[in-house]
Amino acid sequence: MSPARDMPTWSKSPQDLQRAFHAAMEEFPDAEQRQMFGYPAAFANGNMWTGLHQGNWVVRLPDAARAELLGIDGSGPFEPVPGRPMTGFAVLPPAVVSDPDLLHHWLGRAFQHGLAMAPKTPKSGKVPKPRP
Repeated sequence: MSPARDMPTWSKSPQDLQRAFHAAMEEFPDAEQRQMFGYPAAFANGNMWTGLHQGNWVVRLPDAARAELLGIDGSGPFEPVPGRPMTGFAVLPPAVVSDPDLLHHWLGRAFQHGLAMAPKTPKSGKVPKPRP
């Protein structure tokens, strides 16, 4: 099987979700914004703390806060590939995404977690894999 067949096919995030993401990031001016998996994401100390993936908005939280979020109907673990959850991340439920106060609350918690994590240092001397 070729590597291209092993790669999942993903759809773009809806425009309204992308606009909401960028608007919310204005409240976190110290967050570095860049792409992850081809989607908008935010980083603190080099660690991703929130981002979009297809129609989902995901956050990285410490265990207790993530368990609290997962207790809200509509939330779930973040699995960019089905059956392969991304450690520390959860999907924000629609009720949170649509409520500016709740959204800011959860994003604030995720941002603080990102700041508390050890800074990620760039890998030096990494040789990119040749493309077939």
